[in-house]
This record gives sequence, C-alpha cells and structure tokens, in this order.
Amino acid sequence: MNFSWALDGSIIGFYILISLLVGLSIRKYVSNVEDYLVAGREVNLYAGMASLAATEFGIVTCMAAAQLGYRYGFSGAVVGLLLCTSMYLVGKTGFCIKPLRDANAMTLPEFFEKKYSPRVRWATGLIIVIGGLLNTGVFLRTGGDFLVAVVGLNPKYLEITMTGLLIVVALYTVLGGMISVLVTDFLQFILMSAGMIIVTIYIVATIGWGTILDAVQSTYGAAGFNPFINKNLGWQYVLYTFLTVSATVLTWQTMIARVLACKDSTVAKKMYTKTSFFYIVRSLIPVCWGLAALTIWKPDALGGAPITAMPRFLAAALPTGLIGIVVAAMLAADMSTDSSYLLGWASVIYNDILAVFHKGTWSEKKAVLINKLLVAAIGLFLLFYGLWYPLKSDLWVYMTLTAAIYSVSVSTLLIAACYWKKANTWGAYAAIVVGSAIPILFLVLQQIPATAEFAKAIGPYYSGIGAFACAWIAMFVGSNLKIMLKK
Repeated sequence: MNFSWALDGSIIGFYILISLLVGLSIRKYVSNVEDYLVAGREVNLYAGMASLAATEFGIVTCMAAAQLGYRYGFSGAVVGLLLCTSMYLVGKTGFCIKPLRDANAMTLPEFFEKKYSPRVRWATGLIIVIGGLLNTGVFLRTGGDFLVAVVGLNPKYLEITMTGLLIVVALYTVLGGMISVLVTDFLQFILMSAGMIIVTIYIVATIGWGTILDAVQSTYGAAGFNPFINKNLGWQYVLYTFLTVSATVLTWQTMIARVLACKDSTVAKKMYTKTSFFYIVRSLIPVCWGLAALTIWKPDALGGAPITAMPRFLAAALPTGLIGIVVAAMLAADMSTDSSYLLGWASVIYNDILAVFHKGTWSEKKAVLINKLLVAAIGLFLLFYGLWYPLKSDLWVYMTLTAAIYSVSVSTLLIAACYWKKANTWGAYAAIVVGSAIPILFLVLQQIPATAEFAKAIGPYYSGIGAFACAWIAMFVGSNLKIMLKK
C-alpha cells in the first residue's frame, strides 16, 4: 500500500475544498426554477460536452468497465464502442433529441403530456424516479469500496467518509442547482481526464503493452478480443448491450437534462456527436486497468470478487502522489455523477409527479425552495439506502434491472411520441406495464428455487431483448386497440 495521507491526502482534500468553494460561489446566479433545473437553457456546446462526459463517468462506471476487462479481455470494451456508435448516430440525425429540445420541455414526462395525457406524464415520472433512485442507491457504497481498496481506508470509517463527501456534493447542488453542477462538472472533467491519462500512461509504461496483450491471449484466447465468440457474451450480449445503451442515450435523465439545457437543438446534436468519442475512451481506459490486474491475478484468484481486481491493482502498482491524483480524479468523477443525479431525479419529482399539486402556479421562490428540499431529501435517501444499509444482492444484476425498468418503457414512449402518429394513451400504458414487468419478473424467477433454472436457461440477455420487443408490441397493440374501439 503506497498511499500517503500527507501527500495523497492533501491532494484529495485540496480538490474537494476547491469544488465546494466553486460550487457555492455560483448560487447567486439562480433566480428562478428554470435557472435551477436547466441553467436557463443557455448551455453552450463546450460546457455541455464537459458536463455530459463528467456526469456519465463515475466510480461505478469505472469499476464496471474494469471488471468487464478483467473477466472478458478486450471483448469487455464493446460497451464503449456501442455507446459511442449510438450516441453519434443520435447526435448526427437528431433522432428524438431534436423534437424533444424543440418542444422546450424541462423533462421527458412533460414532453409525453403533449403527446399522450397528463396521467401518462405522471406515470412515466413515477417510473423514472423509482428506477433512477434504486439505480443510484448503490453509487455511494461502490465509491466507498473503491476507497477502501485503493487508499487502505479502515472499513469502520467508510460510512463517515462517504457521508462527508455526499454533504459536500449536496451543498453546492442544493444551493446552486444546474448552474453549480455545470461549472463543477467542467472542473471535474479536467481533473478526471488528466488523472486517467496520467495513470494509464504510467501503467502501460511500467507493465508493457505486450505483457497486457499476452495476459489476455493466454487467459482467454481469441475470445478475449472478439465478443461474438466469447461463450459468456455472444451476439445476444452485443444486441442487448446496443439496445440498452441506445435507450440510455435517449432517455437517461442526467443525459437528457443536458439536452434540455442546451441553447437549441443544434447545440444538443453537436454535443452528442462530439462527446460520443469520449465514451470509447471512458470504456477502454478502465478496461485496460482491469487487464493490467489480469497480469497479476487470474480470474479465479480473487475468491469470487473480480470487481475488486482493479482498485487492488492500483493500490499495489501506483507510487505515492500518483495514487492521490487517481483518487482525486475518481472522486471528481463521482461528485459530478452524484450531483447530476441528485438534481435529475429532483427535477422529475417536482416537474412531473408534484405537478398535480402545484399546476405551475407556485411562485419562483417557492418552486426553487421545493427543488432544494427535494435534492436534500434524495441525498438522505442515497445515504441511508445505499451506504448505511448496503445491498446484499449482486451489484451488477441489480443495476441492470433498475435501468431496464426505466429505460425500456420510456424509450418506447419517446420514439413513438416523436415518430408514430397513431401512438396514444392505451399504447403508452401498455408499454409502461410490459416494459417494467419483464425485468422485474426475470429477477423474481431467479430468486425462486423452483424457477431459478428456468431463468438461467433464458439468461439476462435474451430476457432484455425480449423486454424491448414486448414493450413495442404492447405499444402497437394498445394504440391500435383504442383506435379500433373508437370506430
């Protein structure tokens, strides 16, 4: 363990202090709820790019990508390639994001009200918040596990440390809203990018690229370079991943919030196309860190905990000073992610779920105050749900499930709202129910002894593909049934 509290700890502490001061200094520019939630719709291209890149890369993302590299070789990097492809195509064509931004909505459910009904708006707002909060609930714990492995933090101080970090993030998010988030995201993006590049250069220079390639070849053979022939992945994994990341690009609240905060749809499209290539790097660098761990420990050497391979490797391989930089970079990534998620879910709760109470009649002062209270309440939820009462089930199965509950149905509603004139409320309700029920049903089948083998035979990839297909069938059948009965 090469971590030094004097040097590395000072680097980390200095960065956290700067982030807090910068975030708090921006609060004076917030005068109304539009400033608070979408930064007055004045986000330019480069601020949007930096914020989008920083928001969608946290410790959870880094550890997930590193685990994929450690378990599947370079085949694990296909996630980044598919995400880049999807994001570039959406940005280039304006698919869904152009009509969405042109509608001047503050959230996706608000956009759905115009196509479907106020009740559909409320229902989608509810499912977005449920899926999003449950998904975000594990972020703090995963970040804490990273710190324990890299810093050598005593586990008994983990809760206190992560609580302090959450308080810092919540402070500038509560007081400054989207404007504070955008500014701190820009700062965090710079530190995160610099730290990842420096650490990667050091790892490759120390271990050698040839050694990493040899480790992948000797462990996985050709399957370590081609996901289609990997027995644990295959075409079904690639298709499921492409559908999942495409739905994420179109509907994930923290990404869509940047689209809605842009000056116009042209800036939103450029933001997607120019940021898309970052997502290859976002995936490939952590995958390489996982592959570096593979040069030391084989997949069966960590006692069934491959997710710890990357942070354990960093703790052993990086010198004093460099560890401080990488931990500060990872905390920067995590702070930008947490702040955006706090604000993202709060905006949906206020704008869509609570709309039945305020109906747009609350004063700007009251609206901003309610949003601040919502951010604080979500922070408390993350603290108690994800940190003090950690999940016992598998992290990645849990995250995939919660994301699917949200993204499958909401992406169906969005595409139909933009491009299918016959789409209506019956189809929307059917897609919400079916798209949410299939992922939940699959998890339930996994947990019941009598059906566990059946669920295993289906597998998560076929189940996910089926969820997307059935949600679209439900939209088609429901919408046409209503039209037929009206004739």
